[in-house]
Amino acid sequence: MNLAGKIESLLFVASRPMSFRKMAELLGVEVGEVKAAVEELKKEYNTEQRGIQLAQHAGSIQLVTSALNAKVVADFLKEERSGELTRPALETLTIIAYRGPLPKAEIDMIRGVNCALILRHLLIRGLISGREERERMATVYEISFDFLRHLGLRDVRELPEYEQLHSDQRLEQILRPSPPAQPPTEASTHVSAETTRTSADTSESPKDMTT
Repeated sequence: MNLAGKIESLLFVASRPMSFRKMAELLGVEVGEVKAAVEELKKEYNTEQRGIQLAQHAGSIQLVTSALNAKVVADFLKEERSGELTRPALETLTIIAYRGPLPKAEIDMIRGVNCALILRHLLIRGLISGREERERMATVYEISFDFLRHLGLRDVRELPEYEQLHSDQRLEQILRPSPPAQPPTEASTHVSAETTRTSADTSESPKDMTT
């Protein structure tokens, strides 16, 4: 796939604006090549016929909805904010609350799925926030002040069993319990019986040789 297509994919899954430098680093190309590819994408996206536009500001770019569709988007977001959270969204929010701040890659690893859309949904609802962390060179997510205020908490450490779940593996075990052990099949039982008989015959052989 060409460079413009790769940039398009990154912008689609990103939950916040991406800098030219960051994309160049991820794609292994020069910043100038990224800028040239972005200009190609602008010609394709930034027309009145497209519902998605490419916005650029302060050295960063992001896919945004067209201003012409502002009303329908606002109505949708209002419904999204007022509706109940899905189970996957609650699981992701729990992970961030007890293990945050942490990057998307670690959230994906704990849940075993790509959480890009769920993170975007939680950001829209104001339950989490994202910030760039230079040490990890990635966006890390943590719960927001709105989340704390909604639960009547002064600090995230006031969550039930926070200290224990923040530091050990129990959170993964709760969210992703191990599958129940499968009962032995007829074939495995037969093999086990044969192995037992063979072992018994072998243990008796020295006795037979002395008689």
